[in-house]
Amino acid sequence: MSNVPDNVKGVVELDPWLRPYADVLSARRYLADKWSYDIRHPLSGKELSLGEFARASYKTYGLHANAVTKEITYREWAPNAKRAFLVGDFNDWDESKNELTEVNEFGIFSGVIPPTSQKEFGIPHDSRVKVVFELQDGSRIYRLPAWITRATQPDKVTAKNWGPSYEARFWNPETPYKFINERPHVNPDSDSLRIYEAHVGISSPEPKVGSYKEFMTDVLPRIKDLGYDAIQLMAIMEHAYYASFGYQVTNFFAVSSRYGTPEELKELIDTAHGMGILVLLDVVHSHASKNVTDGLNMFDGSDHQYFHSLSSGRGEHPSWDSRLFDYGNFEVRRFLLANLAYYIDVYQFDGFRFDGVTSMLYHHHGCGAGGAFSGNYDEYLSAEKSSVDHEALAYLMLANDLVHELLPNTGVTIAEDVSGYPTLGLPRSIGGGGFDYRLAMALPDMWIKLLKEKKDEDWEMGSIVYTLTNRRHREKVVAYAESHDQALVGDKTLAFWLMDAAMYTDMTVLKQAPPVVDRGIALHKLIRLITHSLGGEAYLNFEGNEFGHPEWLDFPNVNNGDSYHYARRQFNLVDDKLLRYRQLYAFDKGMQEVERKYKWLNTAQAYVSLKHEVDKVIAFERNGLLFIFNFHPTQSFSDYRVGVDQPGKYRIVLNSDREEFGGYNRIDEATSEFHTTNLEWNNRKNFIQVYIPSRVALVLALEGNR
Repeated sequence: MSNVPDNVKGVVELDPWLRPYADVLSARRYLADKWSYDIRHPLSGKELSLGEFARASYKTYGLHANAVTKEITYREWAPNAKRAFLVGDFNDWDESKNELTEVNEFGIFSGVIPPTSQKEFGIPHDSRVKVVFELQDGSRIYRLPAWITRATQPDKVTAKNWGPSYEARFWNPETPYKFINERPHVNPDSDSLRIYEAHVGISSPEPKVGSYKEFMTDVLPRIKDLGYDAIQLMAIMEHAYYASFGYQVTNFFAVSSRYGTPEELKELIDTAHGMGILVLLDVVHSHASKNVTDGLNMFDGSDHQYFHSLSSGRGEHPSWDSRLFDYGNFEVRRFLLANLAYYIDVYQFDGFRFDGVTSMLYHHHGCGAGGAFSGNYDEYLSAEKSSVDHEALAYLMLANDLVHELLPNTGVTIAEDVSGYPTLGLPRSIGGGGFDYRLAMALPDMWIKLLKEKKDEDWEMGSIVYTLTNRRHREKVVAYAESHDQALVGDKTLAFWLMDAAMYTDMTVLKQAPPVVDRGIALHKLIRLITHSLGGEAYLNFEGNEFGHPEWLDFPNVNNGDSYHYARRQFNLVDDKLLRYRQLYAFDKGMQEVERKYKWLNTAQAYVSLKHEVDKVIAFERNGLLFIFNFHPTQSFSDYRVGVDQPGKYRIVLNSDREEFGGYNRIDEATSEFHTTNLEWNNRKNFIQVYIPSRVALVLALEGNR
């Protein structure tokens, strides 16, 4: 390892092909380490940790009430402003009453709102506020405070008189919610992560916006029943435009008021923790809404406060119509790091799925010709050829440092990166990006492509296995067959690709399933199980897909007449015992239960012993379990020989052909036991012979294995 900088020796040892790029990797890590050092060693001379810095920031900036003195302090960063004022219901919107003081040359303004003569807080709880900036030319602009913790849609009267803009609220309840449950105890090195991706607003069969309370009482028990041990909540950070799916954030410290109050979200998370379920936040630090009235855009009158300037060509996303953060700015890093600490501390989130990491990592944002990644290391690591945004990467490294400092045993970070940036999922300590997982974004694309373009008999087993197993050594991935992306209007879910209109007419159990439904239910189970067991070290499911939700997802907008018909999840279909959706749900539950008992996620990659292109059979072993998949559309096999390493007696622990899973019970599991023969087969020391019907998957375990 001579000539390899010490700060990246660990990643080069894992992947010797990185050696020519060691200096580039070292420089990228050095930038993050320098920023970390500068944060931890401020000019005051008092050494801080990243966590102390982030916590001090969110506890200082914005509005804060002192329960003892009844004073309220307010602090805001607005370098382009000449003067600043706090106005609201509390002072009759009179700008002359509460002018803020500029405390330093960096554009920090602050002020104190004293208690009333009755010794009450000077700003009533949940009352409206705004900050007013006077610019250099004497003009004044009104903004929602950047660090506001609650923003609400105006009522009809206010909207009629003042427009539809959001209203900043001073959230200071007399009896804030108190958490009673500890965070679930998990071992990140060995425990599984089975993630249920959910959106509170759509989590109701009724065409309306669902609430935190309804999600807690109606959906959490379903997630627990299914056996998922983590929830990934989408669209929590406040967004003025509901149809943005939460990805056009306007107020970063405010949780969406559409679903209820901050205290109700806290209760939801606390209840999940009581069920042993981690709660992850889908955090959007990759971009921000262009909305000037409600968000950060042009906050202090300039276009380059939180974001790159528009004139630089880096200030807006070419496809998303949104603003792009300037991660090189110290105050921007303060804002974003404090944002993470705030959600960890105040709401007790257990980690984050970072949205749009590919967009952050590259100056081309993964768009156009620059987004066609071939896997050549030059695309990521060449000093001359790569388009990596070093400042964005350094911010992501700091973000990972912070999460793992604040949550050393339970914190989870997931990168939504389609580019395959090397080392992104390796520890910071050895020179990596620091993420615990990255999303296996090629997997849903593979399944959709197969269903769209190839007949069942033309599916290539080798190609399926290659895509499912093609991941970087020691960089863990979250496998999924479909997520919210595949559910959105304009695309189709797996169930819809498989069964189409038959989902509306032929899902009853009162008659024989037609061939399209028979095929659809069988393949839906096989696709989920092989993705779950072979595709990664964690698994993700988007709500409703576990039972083959029959419709796409479309939020109310001008194109659909502001309809909520498709902005919902029809859980009522699962509860109907006469519909086959219940069978798909039962299989998903069975799959999670078997994984929880025997564990294959978060273990070493599987050994694939068979990819038979004619028989359409795939067999592999993982963590002592034997998986056998028969994708053949018509052919069943008796006494099919499968290699296995460990000798002994095997029994079936999961069988997709069970009647309760929508199968035909072609295998008598009570009498099915498989003894190994001590002869090498397919490079394994032993073999067994099994009956494997068409379009069926089996999971076998050694008898006595737990």
